Amino acid sequence: VQLQASGGGLVQAGGSQRLSCAASGRTFNRYAIAWFRQAPGKEREFVATTRWNGGLTYVADSVKGRFTIARDNAKNTVSLQMNSLKPEDTAIYYCAARYWGNSWYMETNDAKYDYWGQGTQVTVSS
Repeated sequence: VQLQASGGGLVQAGGSQRLSCAASGRTFNRYAIAWFRQAPGKEREFVATTRWNGGLTYVADSVKGRFTIARDNAKNTVSLQMNSLKPEDTAIYYCAARYWGNSWYMETNDAKYDYWGQGTQVTVSS
């Protein structure tokens, strides 16, 4: 299984950035994809999650109303649209995947995710 995160970069405060997570290596029908982030000197933080085959989504309170996670069927990716970015959003953003089995549930604990991408840096300047 391979996860490839892309789309990071430098953006000014108030701007937008779109990250993508491409997954390969198996069928992901019962998998959840999540975005986490880790700022320098801080623990990794949950950002958002969705099912690979679309539908239910969940976004952390810290980014609710600004970030949106969605499945892009045409590109076979999961995107994280980030709007109204703030300097405190600066971090390395990782996408991760976990198998949710027969019953979907939201999971914000990074230890429950089995597969991780390499991360993409997002820097928001003030």
